[in-house]
Amino acid sequence: MKSAANTPKPLSLPWKTRISIWISDPVLDLALRKDGTVNRCLLNLLVPRASASSEPINGVKTHDVVVDSTRKLWFRVYVPTQYAEPELPVMVFFHGGGYCVMSADSKLYDDVCRKFAKELPAVVVSVDYRLAPEHRHPTQHNDGFDVLKFLDNEENRSNWLPENAKISRCFIAGDSAGGNMSHHVALRASQFNFQQLKVIGVVTIQPFFGGEERTDSEKRLDGSAPLLSTKRTDWFWNAFLPLGEPCNRDHPIINVSGPNAMDISEMDLPPIMVVVAGFDILLDWQVRYYQWLKKSRKEAYLVDYPNMFHGFGLFLELPESEQLISEVKTFVHKVLNEV
Repeated sequence: MKSAANTPKPLSLPWKTRISIWISDPVLDLALRKDGTVNRCLLNLLVPRASASSEPINGVKTHDVVVDSTRKLWFRVYVPTQYAEPELPVMVFFHGGGYCVMSADSKLYDDVCRKFAKELPAVVVSVDYRLAPEHRHPTQHNDGFDVLKFLDNEENRSNWLPENAKISRCFIAGDSAGGNMSHHVALRASQFNFQQLKVIGVVTIQPFFGGEERTDSEKRLDGSAPLLSTKRTDWFWNAFLPLGEPCNRDHPIINVSGPNAMDISEMDLPPIMVVVAGFDILLDWQVRYYQWLKKSRKEAYLVDYPNMFHGFGLFLELPESEQLISEVKTFVHKVLNEV
């Protein structure tokens, strides 16, 4: 996989994408209250949701599975119907939203996961983890890892996944906060003795990393890049970090490659794909993550979209979004061929 050229042109977006961003920004500003809480009623009213469908839509059928009703932990399964493959890999997907907003049934993510299931093809498991600030770290990562353990159970797997779903060919993927989750859940998975589940690849799409330092991309793009600003990322991190602990943005959950980074050099991690974009204020943190993986002697691939912004993969009308799915497909098949 080749990285795109790293010299950005001025950001130019189609009208449909611009309108979507224009609507999203004020909704987020209204929903993220100054007191550190989220206006869930407003988000539920304004953010479109998609129901599961047993009838195929664009060649993919879906159903929802409850993991734990007491904590409202569930996931949506996407099954491609146009392929008679004897085996399909499983992609466990974590949605973005700063750990505070969005859900597995948000229409944006429903459309994206449906696309992944059809194009890879793969059985996609999209996790609806609990959100901050009502549930702070490590709740989200525990929820994500518990879904892996749920899928590793033979009875659960036979009840809820299609027969041709190959759980020993499992990929973990996610964008933004879901990219952060993908990294951390993969770390835990590498140290856990599953019965049959095996994580063989990780896809981190514009992972939501940060630190106390203000990087060049944060200073240069703050206020001009779509969807994210340092004010908004700071709000998300303050809502996410555990209460009552002396921690800041150099916490290793946030600044994964910083001064408090975990030593992963001896860990048996699978290949990791890191997607970055030129108009993402988090670009420098993501590139540092990739460099840290390489320095730690891990197999890592950097895919750069210099003329895109944070979250561009959710806008399926963009050619770069289509290209991203193609790049993920290339990575998945490369890993599958080498297992």
